[in-house]
Amino acid sequence: MTVTLADIEAARERFDDPDIVRQTPIETNRSLSKMSGGDVHLKMEHLQRTGSFKTRGAYNKLKQEAEAGSDKHVVAASAGNHAQGVALAATTVGLESTIVMPENAPQAKVDATRSYGASVELHGSTFGEAMSYAQAKAEEPGMLFVHAYDDPDIVAGQGTLGLEIHEQVPDVDTVIVPIGGGGLIGGISTALKSLDDSIRVIGVQAEMASTVPDSLQKGIPVDEESPKTIADGIATGSISSLTLGLIEDHVDEVVTVSDDQIARSILVVLERAKQLVEGAGAASIAALLSDAVDVEDETVVPLLCGGNIDMSMLQTVLTHALTDRSQLLRLRIRIRDEPGEMGRISGIIGDEGANIRTVRHDRAVGDLHVGDAYLVFQVVTSGEGHAKNVIEAIEDVGYEVERVN
Repeated sequence: MTVTLADIEAARERFDDPDIVRQTPIETNRSLSKMSGGDVHLKMEHLQRTGSFKTRGAYNKLKQEAEAGSDKHVVAASAGNHAQGVALAATTVGLESTIVMPENAPQAKVDATRSYGASVELHGSTFGEAMSYAQAKAEEPGMLFVHAYDDPDIVAGQGTLGLEIHEQVPDVDTVIVPIGGGGLIGGISTALKSLDDSIRVIGVQAEMASTVPDSLQKGIPVDEESPKTIADGIATGSISSLTLGLIEDHVDEVVTVSDDQIARSILVVLERAKQLVEGAGAASIAALLSDAVDVEDETVVPLLCGGNIDMSMLQTVLTHALTDRSQLLRLRIRIRDEPGEMGRISGIIGDEGANIRTVRHDRAVGDLHVGDAYLVFQVVTSGEGHAKNVIEAIEDVGYEVERVN
């Protein structure tokens, strides 16, 4: 199996309904350009109707099935974005679909998949377990399995993004693409390298779900049984021979980023581009801002491939990022356990212009003297300098302050 530029161009010809697949915009971002040293153009694929690129591949495949007269029941496995893409595509072309998702799939993605007309079955704690169950289910008569990335039609559909990037930013030097199973970067890199071999294509994976570097070294697909990353959209834990071959042929470099970098990048995109993306969508920004990628004086397109972030995950990411930037401060202050102490310290914090989010007493601590206690404050500040001023103001009146985070 392989994918060619002709396959990708044919896929785009099938995209006849902008309510299903549309050409997403590209926006220049001055802040990210200044931070990276390059001329940054964001490809806003998270603005697709389903919140990700996955509808491209699914619609390309299932439209051909419907045109051939198929009435098979579509089955797919997905952590979320492929699920929504397949569900919408199947419903659009008149096919029924069942999507198998891991039991820990974000509820927002489960609900969205059902809203697009699919039946959803939750099975297993990992994508691999969901995949095995779905493949077994697809062996039943009248079933059609739609793989998330090990399918030339799927890869060709995703590759239409490469055509758009080349047309929208004709002077592009570097494109940064998140990698899960490799279908997205396989298609994009095939299109771009076929049109202009000088364009650099960089893939990015989450450190704890990085199957590609090892696969490239060994020359065969290597699985990660338990991928752990906040970027659930690229936590497939595997690639295929098809996508590995395309990566070997067309991708210049693959880098990895940490979950901390991804979390910070979600917040950067929210603040600097006014766009809310999921972890997989922010992975390209994490790579852009890392030491591993140099785009100095280049025209660079990071792909924001998905925006389906679960609200509980968003809360976790924001809390982590704000803590990392000293905007969410946790202080443990030793006091005499007497009336008025909490009010006095609260007044000091307020005088410094910081806001108290929570406060509690800790008395059952072994290193405390009789009659002493700890007050633990969670304080919102404007950043590192403000946090330092708050701590110094409390210490200046004689309190012992420990910064817990």
